[in-house]
Amino acid sequence: MEKLFMGIDVGTQGVRAALVSESGSVVAEASRPFALTQESRQEQSPAEWGAKTLDVLDELILSLTPGVDRDAIAAIGIDSTSGTVIPLGEGNQPVHAALMYSDPRSAAAGRECTDIAKRFVRSGYTGFGASSGLAKMVWFVQTYPAKAAAIRKWVHAADYLVGQLSGSYDVTDYTNALKSGYDLSAGQWPSYLTTHLPLRRDWFQRVVPSGTPIGYLRDELAARWGLYQTQVVVGMTDGCASQVASGAVNPGDWNTTIGTTLVIKGVTTTAINDPEGRLYSHRHPDGFWMPGGASNTGADWVSTDFGRDGAVLDRLNEEAAARVPTGRMAWPLKQTGERFPFIAPQAQGFIPEGLTPAERFAASMEGVAYIERLAYDLVEALSGERPTAVYTAGGGSNSDIWLEIRSSVLNLPIYKCRETSGAAGAAITAASKTHYTSLAEAAAQMTKVEREVAPRQAWVDGYEVNYRQFVEELKKRKYI
Repeated sequence: MEKLFMGIDVGTQGVRAALVSESGSVVAEASRPFALTQESRQEQSPAEWGAKTLDVLDELILSLTPGVDRDAIAAIGIDSTSGTVIPLGEGNQPVHAALMYSDPRSAAAGRECTDIAKRFVRSGYTGFGASSGLAKMVWFVQTYPAKAAAIRKWVHAADYLVGQLSGSYDVTDYTNALKSGYDLSAGQWPSYLTTHLPLRRDWFQRVVPSGTPIGYLRDELAARWGLYQTQVVVGMTDGCASQVASGAVNPGDWNTTIGTTLVIKGVTTTAINDPEGRLYSHRHPDGFWMPGGASNTGADWVSTDFGRDGAVLDRLNEEAAARVPTGRMAWPLKQTGERFPFIAPQAQGFIPEGLTPAERFAASMEGVAYIERLAYDLVEALSGERPTAVYTAGGGSNSDIWLEIRSSVLNLPIYKCRETSGAAGAAITAASKTHYTSLAEAAAQMTKVEREVAPRQAWVDGYEVNYRQFVEELKKRKYI
């Protein structure tokens, strides 16, 4: 029997797990939603994450047919949101709720961190906006000094769940550590974090490449599921995990993931640094670089504005297909502020009045595509490189008409892999250092392009005009 690898994706809206074979077949899946509220964009309960994760794994394991050998489940990988951090105290218990990446309260602390980082970092990440883990740590210490006194360790969302499964909370990975201030080039936590910010060196974790094995399932969990030989590996951010699931893991590859947020990531041999902090470079587990950025724009507007009924969404997609290009200027940003491909804390979404639901749906898909185009224009401006194709992942890649809109706005082919979820990416990462010799080898064996979408040439010229109008609208509103 083939080896099996479990990936767990804990996102803003819920938990999803996938069990994937060494050749890339999905053997089983399970999921649980979170209630998405305005408050949950700022703080969420790590205890709820842990409980829902156990529920999901219970369901997944119970769904396995008798022919699936549980001893074949070799490793578990986890991904979660980038920039979300949790302060842990004694016994690795949270002293406060998780501070979400989308929490804007740390904006002033982010500016402080950025100003200090620019004094000490010659090349590397210095754009510590409100969405960064470092800004949230500093804001928390300044806001809750009594609770800060009880902190033993700061961990990222994926690290917390790795700890829940393995018992080890002291290790994180390159992709999560970046926005907490780790110097990826030097391979260390820089001294300014503790000499010029109100942080302690013993609060920071050891940093290793994503997919590094750190132990096995805790004894009680191994007994609960009958998984006595299953390793737990260090996690990854959700954007990077979706990039892995898309197959874009080799130099020259680029990926767009559209989930709650829109994330652009590529693979290069050298880091791309942006002085304004819009674009940043993660460290690839195989030693390359993974430049990219994460927008506050994404697909959350679909469920927020149109619900989750699959039949309703299918009908809207069909009706939207007959209405594009719409020529409407819409931007379905569901919160105040944007961070990529431009930084505008005051930015607010917009949509014309008087549109039918199908027209609003179509114009919103186009608006996200314009943000994606703007992101790749930024990549080209900073690096001189433009992709020749884009791999895609995330829930937003499941809409055929949206794929065609995006391909036509970009005027590039889009490749959709068979499995595009962060959970699949986490499973591939789990296989990369426990069964295969590298992430590139694991992805080559476990991903497959399911569909290639080419630009509709009849739409390309019209979308070029509409995109320029969209950019002018952003300039008019002083967002760029």
